[in-house]
Amino acid sequence: MKKIILGLMATFLSLTILPLQSFASTTEEPSSLVAPKPAESAEAKTLELRLNEINAMDMSKLKSSEKKNMRKEVRSIKHELREIGGGVYLSVGAILLIALLLIILL
Repeated sequence: MKKIILGLMATFLSLTILPLQSFASTTEEPSSLVAPKPAESAEAKTLELRLNEINAMDMSKLKSSEKKNMRKEVRSIKHELREIGGGVYLSVGAILLIALLLIILL
């Protein structure tokens, strides 16, 4: 019974992990299903420009209180950029760990 379940699990995982290329020969124009919101992308660009400005600044001329304010600003900008980007990113190691846990537990 365990061999059957293990075989089915391995088959299922191999079919979901391997890319399917059944539509590789189509000649249709690719369409963008999810278009980025222009307000978010413009806002993200301005935030990135501000981060670049802060990184280019000479921090040795600033007072400690000004440096502290800059660090707080950088943290808030990075937090806003993470919120704008959204999404969940999984590394290959995390995916392998989840797959191993599923195999062991099931």
